[in-house]
Amino acid sequence: MAEWTSAVGAAQLARLITSQQERAAVPGARKPPAYRTLADGIRLLVLEGRIPVAARLPAERELAVALSLSRTTVAAAYEALRGEGFLESRRGAGSWTSVPAGNPLPARGLEPLPPESLGSMIDLGCAALPAPEPWLTRAVQGALEELPPYAHTHGDYPAGLPALRRMLADRYTEQGIPTMPEQIMVTTGAMGAIDAICSLFAGRGERIAVESPSYANILQLMRAAGVRLVPVAMADGLAGWDMDVWRQVLRDSAPRLAYVVADFHNPTGALASEDQRRAMVEAARSAGTVLVADETMLELQLEPDLEMPRPVCSFDPAGSTVITVGSASKAFWAGMRIGWVRAAPDVIRSLVAARAYADLGTPVLEQLAVNWLMRTGGWQEAVEIRRQQARENRDALVTAVRRELPAWEFAVPAGGLTLWARAGGLSGSRLAEVGERVGVRVPSGPRFGVDGAFEGYVRLPFTVGGPVAEEAATRLAAAAALVGKGAGDSGAEPPRTFVA
Repeated sequence: MAEWTSAVGAAQLARLITSQQERAAVPGARKPPAYRTLADGIRLLVLEGRIPVAARLPAERELAVALSLSRTTVAAAYEALRGEGFLESRRGAGSWTSVPAGNPLPARGLEPLPPESLGSMIDLGCAALPAPEPWLTRAVQGALEELPPYAHTHGDYPAGLPALRRMLADRYTEQGIPTMPEQIMVTTGAMGAIDAICSLFAGRGERIAVESPSYANILQLMRAAGVRLVPVAMADGLAGWDMDVWRQVLRDSAPRLAYVVADFHNPTGALASEDQRRAMVEAARSAGTVLVADETMLELQLEPDLEMPRPVCSFDPAGSTVITVGSASKAFWAGMRIGWVRAAPDVIRSLVAARAYADLGTPVLEQLAVNWLMRTGGWQEAVEIRRQQARENRDALVTAVRRELPAWEFAVPAGGLTLWARAGGLSGSRLAEVGERVGVRVPSGPRFGVDGAFEGYVRLPFTVGGPVAEEAATRLAAAAALVGKGAGDSGAEPPRTFVA
């Protein structure tokens, strides 16, 4: 019986390795032997999760041909990986990836660190803030008071609690977008919403256009669904969406879905203008593509005088092209797993019908808590707390990174929770790997791209501030120094315990 569960072809692996090496090259740095470079590249791909654990690698001869290397070089690289615990082999079954004992399995997402690790590690992997108290406690207390009538029912509401559906519909209507409760489905977070949409519209092998870069967890969700991702390049900095490129990609590839984060894009922080939003909708309609607009960052505008553009769905009055996804996770708290979909009534009916084979419904108590917040005005109060936290953290992090890492380039967004930084010519994958050893966890750029793009970037969320932000920048600078010296494979000083 084979020990591997998936396979990576020679051409695919060669493409990933070549892309990684081109972006990771540091002028003037010492060049290791070819076998070491190849072994390091495969190891980083495994640590990043871009090659799954237990994936069968191509035979030595096949990979040598694909990379224009000698078979001896590939054999030496495989032997080095076996010695380090990143490769296992058995005669007749080939070689497959593994991780050494004690190493966590790469999840390919941006999963939060367990609480017990936070004393020694500064976590810049997860773009989420602590709950905006006292509003979480008040919301739960309010929900408990309203729970008894629901406790006498079966508790399954596949479309969501009627009161919350009505509340969400009214909020869209107040923005000038007439909406009925029949156009709303409450989900288990935004991830649950997008998973349901992909399952309904895009089966295995279907194309989905995605911004490049885009949100890592959504990209992985789509990969796991077996769809074909079509990347659409974003413009540099905060310019965002190149509409000529969008029109061409949608016209040429005719994807079934297109996924966009028009409001404080994750990871770049860009904000789409009204003209860009109108053009997105028109391009999607012309191509017969359903446009999924992710509004999870919508309420996190950090500049008080910023005039927000109209929502993407406002440019689709017939409701035939745009599906909107919202969530309480970023604006309120990630532990409040409430999301929602706004779409045409027939789409909502199809999503609700399909839910019978998925999670059946969203927890009643959490729905009551969100409804209580929105009904009482607590939602807006909590969002203001969240904005203040994110604004202060953003400013502290920007100041610290500019001081400690002056060669890094980034544009400061007016909202959202993330900073997209070009790491001064260094490899983002190596920074992520070495950063873990010096006590700071940061996701590298390739997590946010398709097929190894953005090796020279890292994403920095606004989750820490004050002295913690300064210490995070200091540790990032230490990691950058090690990577810049070509010392990414040598031992590093263990993480120091940091108490905020």
